[in-house]
Amino acid sequence: MVPRYARPEMSAIWTAENRYRIWWAIEIFAAEAMGEIGMIPAEDAKKLRKAYDDDVLGEIDVPAIDAIEAVTKHDVIAFLTWAGEKVGPERRWIHQGMTSSDVLDTSLAVQLKQAADILVADLEKLLEALKRRAMEHKLTPTIGRSHGIHAEPVTFGLKMAQAYAEFDRNLDRLKSARDEIATCAISGAVGTFANIDPRVEEHVAKELGLTPEPTSTQVIPRDRHAMFFSVLGVIASSIERLAVEIRHLQRTEVLEAEEYFSPGQKGSSAMPHKRNPILTENLTGLARMVRSAVVPAMENVALWHERDISHSSVERFIGPDATITLDFALGRLTGVIDKLLVYPDRMMRNMDRMGGLIHSQRVLLALTQAGLSREESYAIVQRNAMKVWESDGEQQLLDLLKADPEVTAKISPEKLEESFDLDYHLKRIDTIFERVFGG
Repeated sequence: MVPRYARPEMSAIWTAENRYRIWWAIEIFAAEAMGEIGMIPAEDAKKLRKAYDDDVLGEIDVPAIDAIEAVTKHDVIAFLTWAGEKVGPERRWIHQGMTSSDVLDTSLAVQLKQAADILVADLEKLLEALKRRAMEHKLTPTIGRSHGIHAEPVTFGLKMAQAYAEFDRNLDRLKSARDEIATCAISGAVGTFANIDPRVEEHVAKELGLTPEPTSTQVIPRDRHAMFFSVLGVIASSIERLAVEIRHLQRTEVLEAEEYFSPGQKGSSAMPHKRNPILTENLTGLARMVRSAVVPAMENVALWHERDISHSSVERFIGPDATITLDFALGRLTGVIDKLLVYPDRMMRNMDRMGGLIHSQRVLLALTQAGLSREESYAIVQRNAMKVWESDGEQQLLDLLKADPEVTAKISPEKLEESFDLDYHLKRIDTIFERVFGG
């Protein structure tokens, strides 16, 4: 995790303090359930719960726990040794019938759920910004491009609506992944419940807002985690898709939209005139880092038998790094969209610079409807269009078509002019918006 790309709320989830407090909650809730079903003395279980409610741990002494771990070479034992000193003889019931993975995996589930809650809120804020800009520019004409080349007219609002629909799908995916990752395993060594009652797991799960893992071996199956990080990777790719669109639109030759450039901001140390798309370039890089967590998460699925710890070191990296980075990226993208500078006049100039070529399909269709074959129609329109292309837009397609006897023999000048009506291309925008945003 790089502090430059971290925000406090998400970062706090991955602190040692938060992790240890979750471990303590798991141990206490488990002991509480054991007391209720008679696995341990009920009075001792109540004492442990009271110690939890009274926050006997106080400030977590991370260096002290680290010092114990330096001797034990075991993080859970180190924590339990330190925490046990805060309570009386009833500490002997802590961790009864449990294994380290019960604590570690359940704790990770809590942290990933906490992280997902923040990411859900991030996506909802981004969707609000995208919807506002989509409505603002619903009918702002701009050129649609395929292969980077002028194709046919769209609107800038439609670009924002397309992004909205994509991130709305991502929101659904994330909520599903959050539900799938939020499972609890308190099943003991190799997951058989031999030394612990399943009712303990059910109680801990309820207290933590999780669901019991149906079959956990000694670990929660890592296909859940693979899916979670895959969804983060998809969200990162959607961020990059929109960031790349903005970067292209900001190029000098295009300049149809650009990132907000604040007073006093500098674009280049050498060239005072520069206004660079640094935020969206940064988002492209951050997306790569989030996606880098996906393959290791996939590789964690195949553990030896009921458990090994080859996944453990991986998750210590990708858990914090992927969620913290994605949180930052979503916040940054929301800011970019919120303050994005949009230039409708430049969009119209760009659309007009190719001499009406963007209307070629309508002429093609008009010729076929007038009786020519598609092949003949295509050849006639392309022949004239290439003259416009090679003149770099100095010639006008409409003028050339009006002067072409093969065209005028089939289509009147008035019908030709109708084929160059910009509004024709925008007539279904309302339908698309209703599909994306509802009526």
